[in-house]
Amino acid sequence: MANMQRENTMNILQRNHSGRVRHRRHSTEATPDINGPGGANLLVNDQNKYKSMFVRARSSLWMLLGFSLVVYMGHLYICGLIVGIQIFMARELFNLRKQANEDRQLPGFRLLNWYFFFTAMLFAYGRFVSQQLVNTVASDKPLYQVVNGLIKYQMFICYFLYIAGFMWFILTLKKRRYKYQFGQYAWTHMILLLVFAQSSFTVANIFEGIFWFLLPASLIVVNDVAAYFFGFFFGRTPLIKLSPKKTWEGFIGASFATILSAFMLANILGSFQWLTCPRKDLSTGWLHCDPGPLFKPKSYPLPGWFSWKEFSVMPVQWHALALGLFASIIAPFGGFFASGLKRAFKIKDFGDTIPGHGGFTDRMDCQMMMAVFAYIYHQSFVVSQGFPVEMILDQILNHLTDEEQHDLHFLLGRILHERQLEQQ
Repeated sequence: MANMQRENTMNILQRNHSGRVRHRRHSTEATPDINGPGGANLLVNDQNKYKSMFVRARSSLWMLLGFSLVVYMGHLYICGLIVGIQIFMARELFNLRKQANEDRQLPGFRLLNWYFFFTAMLFAYGRFVSQQLVNTVASDKPLYQVVNGLIKYQMFICYFLYIAGFMWFILTLKKRRYKYQFGQYAWTHMILLLVFAQSSFTVANIFEGIFWFLLPASLIVVNDVAAYFFGFFFGRTPLIKLSPKKTWEGFIGASFATILSAFMLANILGSFQWLTCPRKDLSTGWLHCDPGPLFKPKSYPLPGWFSWKEFSVMPVQWHALALGLFASIIAPFGGFFASGLKRAFKIKDFGDTIPGHGGFTDRMDCQMMMAVFAYIYHQSFVVSQGFPVEMILDQILNHLTDEEQHDLHFLLGRILHERQLEQQ
C-alpha cells in the first residue's frame, strides 16, 4: 500500500512538472524574445517583408483614396470621419480588457462605458463647435434661443450627465466583481483621456481651416511611410526595445524626409483657398476668402553669388517646419507608447480592421499627439492675440437682445462724439 501511494505521488509530481514545462514552453512561444541577438527581427531581415509590404501598400492605397474623397467633400464630412474613427478606437480599446465571463455577470455594464464615451463627446465637441452651431441657426430666432441656451449651460449639463454615470456605476457594484468593475472604470477614463480628449482637438483644427488638419495628418503619414522604407532597405541598428523593427536608420531618414515634406506640402496645400479658409458655420459648401498674409508668398533676397536674386516662400512654410520637427521626433513616441501597451496585453495589433496595418488605434497612435500639438501651436503662434472686429460683432449680434444692441449703439456713438470734441 505504501509503495502504491509513493508511486501515485511520484506520478502526480511528474504530471505537474510536465505541465509546468509545457506552460513555460507555451509562454515562450507566445511571447518570443523580440530582442534576440543579431537583430533577427529587424524589418531588413524579415523573410516575408515583400509580401507584407504588398498587403500594406494595397490597404494604404484604399485608405488614401477614401480619405481624399472625404477631404474633397469638406469640413463636416471630415468631422464625421473623425467621429467614426474615434468610435472604432474606443471599441478596440474597450475590448482589450473585456472578460466575457465577468460581463455576463454584469448586465448593462458595457453600456456604461459607452455612456461615459458619448458624454465626453458631447462635452468636447460642444465646446469646439459652439460658435459654428450658433452661426448656423442664427436666422431662426426660436431655434437660436434654444441652441444658445444649451451652449450656455453645456458644461452644467455635461457635468450632471457624468454624475449620473458615476451614480450608475456605484449602484451596479457587485460582490466579488469589485476589482473588475473598478479596473474597467479606470480603463474607460484612461481611454477618454489618452484617446478621445487628444483626438478631439482634430475637430478644432478642421474648423480653423482644413489646412491645419490636413498638413499635420499628412506629416505623420509621411513619417510613418519614410521610416518603413528606410528601415526596410537600410535598417541595421535597433532603435527601441518596445518596437523591435524600428531602427535608427529609419528614424533619422524619416526625420529628414518629414521636415522636407512639411516645407513643400505647406506650399502646395496653402495654394488652395478652400483648404485655408476657416469654417464659421456647419454648412457644407466650398469656401472662398482672403487667405491672409500667412498664405501669400513673400520674397526674400539671395546673396549675389546665386543665379536667382530672390526666392518666394509662404510664411506658413516656416510654421510647417515646426510641425515637421514635432512629427518626426516627438510624435513617434505616441507609437512607442502604443507598442508598450500592446506588449502589456500580449497582442500584436489592437485589431484586424485594416489588412497589413492592424486596427484603427494602430494607425492613429501618433496622430493623436500631433493633433494636440497642431492646435496648441496654431493658437499660440499663428492666431493673432487680439480680438478681430468680426468676432466682436458676432458676439454682439448673437448674445445681445435688440434693445441691448440699440443701447450699445447709442453709447458707442456718444463715446466717439466726445473723443472727436476732445481732439478738436
